Amino acid sequence: MSNAQYEFGMVGLGVMGRNLALNMADHQVAVIGLDLDPVKAAALETEAGEGKPVRGTTSAEEFVQSIRRPRALMLLVPAGRPVDAAIASLLPLLEPGDIIVDGGNSYFPDTDRRVTELAEKGIHFFGMGISGGEKGARFGPSMMPGGNREAYERLRPTFEAVAAKVNGEPCVSYLGNGSAGNYVKMVHNGIEYAIMQLIAETYDLLKRGFDFSDEQLQSIFEQWNQTELQSFLIEITGEILKQKDEFTGKPLVSIISDRARSKGTGKWTSQNAMDLQVPVPSIDMAVLMRDMSKYKEERVAAAKLLPNPTSGAATTASQEELVDQVRHAFYFAMMVTYAQGMAQLRVASEAYNYGLQLQEVAKIWRGGCIIRAVCLEDFRQAYEKDANLPNLLLDPKIGQDLLERQQDTRAILKLAIDKGIPMPAFMASLSYFDAYRSETLPTNLIQAQRDYFGAHTYERIDREGIFHTQWGE
Repeated sequence: MSNAQYEFGMVGLGVMGRNLALNMADHQVAVIGLDLDPVKAAALETEAGEGKPVRGTTSAEEFVQSIRRPRALMLLVPAGRPVDAAIASLLPLLEPGDIIVDGGNSYFPDTDRRVTELAEKGIHFFGMGISGGEKGARFGPSMMPGGNREAYERLRPTFEAVAAKVNGEPCVSYLGNGSAGNYVKMVHNGIEYAIMQLIAETYDLLKRGFDFSDEQLQSIFEQWNQTELQSFLIEITGEILKQKDEFTGKPLVSIISDRARSKGTGKWTSQNAMDLQVPVPSIDMAVLMRDMSKYKEERVAAAKLLPNPTSGAATTASQEELVDQVRHAFYFAMMVTYAQGMAQLRVASEAYNYGLQLQEVAKIWRGGCIIRAVCLEDFRQAYEKDANLPNLLLDPKIGQDLLERQQDTRAILKLAIDKGIPMPAFMASLSYFDAYRSETLPTNLIQAQRDYFGAHTYERIDREGIFHTQWGE
């Protein structure tokens, strides 16, 4: 193809960049890829096959000049300094009106800074969360772009072509101003942390608390994926539990270390929620339990000194009834977790002037992304009925679903407590539910304590104004 005839440019041809470029080529979006590694640049064309409108290069000048104006290019490089380095190297070659999209998990304040800096040079900068992993990038991810609304029209046809589809609708939408896209992806990842923790706690309760085998658990998760729990994370849990270790023949999951790692997006979600004073306890507990997992040697020592209760709680339920109770409890905790994340998005949208439409967020999360689940259609409908819904728990249908499952949730947690099985994300979800539906909370006592020792004042329920008491006098 001749110069300036490529529709899109991809910077960084690692796993995500290469697969997203190949996805574009499959949809006849002419794409040129840039990578400093000549092997990766050459492999792009080879992997695409004959007749696909795709090319790789190691020349930044050739890359930029090959994209039609206004140029649209995406960075898929590690977050942080590599993003700034890539921008600095390309900026002298770009022109006002061109668009740079950061497709990595960048921290949203960094995106806001880049939007401002590049706007001064006439360049549009988008932060876009991409979810779905390697397979999603190749065959259809969920994409969360934020930036200048008018400039998005240059990107929209390409993004809608390559995104996952649900009922024919692409799982991509313009989300809002500035760092809206990166912020939504950050909260997406926080919800992901929490749901993964809930699944792990479910696995632990049934395996360690009730002696279910990995084979039984595999069958349970596989069956659950045909119910209201249908979701990507439940589906892959069933697949994981099938996998045998090539060396020992044992279930592979049973010999994987329990030291969990993380890349920081869950922590960012919790930290920012605290800044905004939005409670997200299920996400907080998921982050904390990954931290707890790192203290392996101390946990081994504590297990010897602090053994589990010898007489765990008895249940009169049959094994089938127990599994149904756990399924209901998981659904309850999962729904409450989503509610926390969506509430954070609502508050953040106001605080940061994003202009988020939560119906659109729920819609584009229905397919392609890691937290895709059948319940997201219920969320989309809830926000379609009431765009200003402050919390999903206030939707009548969702609220009724939770009420019907709360007793099973309480019963399962009682069993876990008596057996010494930690279920902090479940407990946090139930506590959030109970606190949110409490007309009064005991924080009146906390206000009195604060005034007692620090003269911080308090408000009254029977009259207007700010008050202080000389306590004890």
